[in-house]
Parts: sequence; C-alpha cells; structure tokens
Amino acid sequence: MASEVVGSTQSWKDVYRGMSSDNIKGLVLALSSSIFIGASFIVKKKGLKKAGASGVRAGVGGYSYLFEPLWWVGMITMIVGEVANFAAYAFAPAILVTPLGALSIIISAVLAHVILRERLHTFGILGCALCVVGSITIVLHAPQEREIESVTEVWDLATEPAFLFYAAMVITTSLVLIFHYLPQYGQTHIMFYIGVCSLVGSLSVMSVKAIGIALKLTLSGMNQLIYPQTWAFTMIVIVCIITQMNYLNKALDTFNTAVVSPIYYVMFTSLTILASVIMFKDWDRQNPTQIVTELCGFVTILSGTFLLHKTKDMVDGPPTLPVRLPKHTDEEDGFGQEGIPLKRQDSLRS
Repeated sequence: MASEVVGSTQSWKDVYRGMSSDNIKGLVLALSSSIFIGASFIVKKKGLKKAGASGVRAGVGGYSYLFEPLWWVGMITMIVGEVANFAAYAFAPAILVTPLGALSIIISAVLAHVILRERLHTFGILGCALCVVGSITIVLHAPQEREIESVTEVWDLATEPAFLFYAAMVITTSLVLIFHYLPQYGQTHIMFYIGVCSLVGSLSVMSVKAIGIALKLTLSGMNQLIYPQTWAFTMIVIVCIITQMNYLNKALDTFNTAVVSPIYYVMFTSLTILASVIMFKDWDRQNPTQIVTELCGFVTILSGTFLLHKTKDMVDGPPTLPVRLPKHTDEEDGFGQEGIPLKRQDSLRS
C-alpha cells in the first residue's frame, strides 16, 4: 500500500514537474507581445478614425489610413508585439503561447474605455478576469515543446494528410467568405471579417512557428536557410499576414474595439490550438487530466469573452432607457459608439 502511494506521488510529480526553460522563455515573450498588441489596437483605431474623417473609411474599402502617421505608430507597435510573439513560438508550443493573447483583450478593453470612450460594464471587467483565469489554467497545464532538429521535420508534419485536409478546409472557407458573404454582410455581421482573420491566422501561426524553429536552429549552428521549406513557410506567412491585416482593419473600422478584440481572440485561439493539435500532435504528449484541464481553461475564456460581448452596450448605474449613439457622432472627432449594425442604425434614425 505504501509503495502504491509513493508511486502515485512520484507519478504526480512527473506530470507536474514544472515548465522547461524554453517554455519560460516563450511565456515571457508571449506576455510582452500581448502588452504591445493590446495597445496597438487602440492606437490603430485612433488612426483609422482620423483617416476616416478626411477620406474613405477602411470599413467601406478605403485605404486613406495608409497616409495617417498615427495608424503607422499603431502598426509599428503591433509589429513589435508580433516579433515577440514570433520568438515565443520558437520556444514554446502554440497551446501555451496563443491563449496568452487574453492579456491583449484586457489591455485593449481598458484603453478603449479610457481613451476611446467605449464604455466597459462591470460584467465586462468580470469577463476580463475570467479570460485571465482561463489563460493561467491553460499555461499551467501546457505540454512541453516538441524536440525538432530540422525544418524538414516541420514540413513533414505539415504535409501529413490530416493537416493538409485542415489547410484545404481553411482556404476554401476563407475564399467563400471573402467573395460571397463579405460583400453582402461584412458591414453588419462582425463574424465574417473576424472569421477570415482567424482562419488565415491559424495557418500563419503554424508557418511562423516553423520559421522560428528554423531561425533558432540556424543561430545554434545548424543552418536551415539552405532548405527550400524555410522559404516556402516564409511565403505562406507573408500572404497570411497581409490578408489578416486587411480584414482586421475593416473589422476595427466598422465595429466596437472592445468587441472585435475578444471575438477575434476566441476564434483565432480556437483555430490555432486545433491546427497545432493536428500538426504538432501536442496532446499526444499529455495525459487525459491535462487535456481536460486545458479544455476547462478554454471554456473559462469563452465565458469571459461572452460577458464582454453581451455587456458592450450596458452602462453601470440605475436602470434607464438604453441609449445607443449612431456611429461618427461624438464631439471629439465625429465618431461615436460602434456596436450597432448599420441596419439597426437606419431603423433608429427613422
């Protein structure tokens, strides 16, 4: 009996033996990335507002924001965050790195409340707290990074039938959304813009991880730049990021930032974890307890984002008649609250 207890204790210690040094590096990089990216949402939104006041808005196909310095400040801030995120994927599995994007939700929601006057309800604050709790749960039970000695190993993983099927489904769905649904419903349904960003983003993360591994191995003395697979992954990343940025700008210009950020996070994280599980087989290195705990953590994050979404138009204080301002009507720069679909705004005006 005693031996069984000792064996059980030892098994428990083996399972929860702590994070490896690579996972810790990935964690620190991911946290810093979330801070920069969360702030960039707000700076870019201010730039989009200024550009839209004097030109064609991004939400209706305009690109005047490219001539707005403030938008470029936000873009540079996001690039810094993405570089840190890029490095994080080289050290830690996607299941650990990606959920930490919840921190960027909190930063962007709080800054939107303070700077953009997009009010955050008390339950929205609770939603932020749930996002943090869920992310911590996932981080504490994340698998150790897979040992990879060449970028060709990553290519072999990416060309297995299961991941090829996933990639084909992502590309097909994205093309259908872009050419069929976005022209009709993009201005009134946030899920279409965010859907394209998230689907394409899941592929970009897998390619970013491959490039990060290649660079890490190259810097350690094993040159991976001589392999064509490294450059193939690079081209995939470039195409995916351009697509993501285009439709993310449209989403930010059309809808409330405090809503865009959490919905984008949930969809992007869900699809990235799915892609990582299929491609890198992360769950093969975990026991059922860890997997179930990770799923519970993710459900907690979903609950937090649900609260953020459902309370976006609520205000604290005694019950009053709901007040929703049409877009582009605040006193500072001609822009107001943006959570109302355009069809709803038309009915309010009439």
